[in-house]
Amino acid sequence: MRSWFYRCFTLLRQLTGDDAYERYLLHHQQHHAGQATLDRRAFYLAEQQRKWNGVKRCC
Repeated sequence: MRSWFYRCFTLLRQLTGDDAYERYLLHHQQHHAGQATLDRRAFYLAEQQRKWNGVKRCC
C-alpha cells in the first residue's frame, strides 16, 4: 500500500513539474559532469526567464 502512495506522489510531482530541479540535477550529472550546477534558487530564476521572456503568442 505504501509503495502505491509513493508512486502516485511521484507521478503527481512529475505532472506538476515539482520535480524539475531533481530532473535538472540528474540530466546535468549525466551530460555535463565537469561543469558546476545551478543552486535551486538560480535554477528557478533561470526557468522563469526561459518561460516568460520573448513573444509567446501567435499574433
